[in-house]
Amino acid sequence: MGFLRSLSAGVTGLRNNTLMMDVIGNNVANINTIGFKGSRITFSDMFSQTLRGASSPTGTSGGTNPMQVGLGASINSLDLMFTQGSIEGTSRPLDLAITGNGFFAVKSNGKQYYTRVGTFDRDSAGNLYLPGTGAILQGKLANAAGVIPTGSTLVDMKIDLDRKSPAKATTVAYFAGNLNAKAKPGDSTTAGIDVFDSQGNPITLEMTFTNTEPNKWTWSMSSATGTINAGQTGTIEFNPDGTLKQFAYDGGATNFQMTTGLGTSDLAIDLNIGTPNMQSGVTQNYSSTSEVRNKSQDGWAAGTVSSWEIDKNGYVNAKFSNNKMLVLGQVMMAEFNNPAGLVKCGDSMYDISGNSGSPVIVASGGTSNINVGALEGSNVDLPEEFTKMIVAQRGFQSNARVITTSDEILNEVVNLKR
Repeated sequence: MGFLRSLSAGVTGLRNNTLMMDVIGNNVANINTIGFKGSRITFSDMFSQTLRGASSPTGTSGGTNPMQVGLGASINSLDLMFTQGSIEGTSRPLDLAITGNGFFAVKSNGKQYYTRVGTFDRDSAGNLYLPGTGAILQGKLANAAGVIPTGSTLVDMKIDLDRKSPAKATTVAYFAGNLNAKAKPGDSTTAGIDVFDSQGNPITLEMTFTNTEPNKWTWSMSSATGTINAGQTGTIEFNPDGTLKQFAYDGGATNFQMTTGLGTSDLAIDLNIGTPNMQSGVTQNYSSTSEVRNKSQDGWAAGTVSSWEIDKNGYVNAKFSNNKMLVLGQVMMAEFNNPAGLVKCGDSMYDISGNSGSPVIVASGGTSNINVGALEGSNVDLPEEFTKMIVAQRGFQSNARVITTSDEILNEVVNLKR
């Protein structure tokens, strides 16, 4: 029977080391697979046959240890190793790599899977997808104001390039420059300004400044478009040091108002020429000639998408032809309490299992981060795999020797009687 035990033990050793080579072979085969996570195999001894049990010590004799003979080895575990793969730059803006514990959530044929592969592209329907499998990237889409919804619900990442940036009517215009303190009554200068109505139509205004006496000026607003309703004229007064003392509208107006004549909403614009007593905005100095310009205004025309990109936080940002930016969505990631419990489904995709835990949806910037223009390489360590290959080969050879030696002994037993 002892010979039979060694034969059986040798067979288990052959089987285990063969499976070890299978694991090593798969790891080496995927040395250049994007986002691949290697596996390892561990062994444990099988049930042991007890030849004699243990005994406790007595007052007159010591105890004895148990006598057991092992019956071979078995597979203890086949573990997925989720160590970080190397990050390889590609300069392709839709290539995404994850550093940390996260996974991209993708949907294939209506079912959600998880992957570390980030070779995304945009299909004809606008979806970000993996060209090799057709799996659609999941994330969150922003509302019309560019706000990302809260919660953990994910949807297809569909990039709508037909989206428009709505126009915004001008509500405030800022002026800067200087009015010459040496100006005489009647001297004037004009500042032009282009503002926008509620549909984004540009309207040109002209603001004229006319000196009336030292440190005092009048101003007037004119336009070739529409009708001015209020705030057309006013006064400006400066302090002796050239800083602004007061800016006022005539007739009790509080801002400039006009009807555009274009069928759009009336304009109401705050004319801001600076802060009193501050060396900013419009000042009055001897050292400079009169030159006032429109510094900025807060309106803009409607725009169409001119370009878009994904940033390191996973936000999909669109730039419009009116130079405005808007968030279209955000790429999210899934983390698991036990990623080693995930089930491989092929095509470098994983599914949840009873021991992986449920996915926790997270954004880039915490324990998981998105790297744009890069891909994660395989985490297989080739020198380590070759070393394990030698170990597996020697293990197989050793167990084969156990079997052949046991066979020779059995042959001698058979030959005891001739």
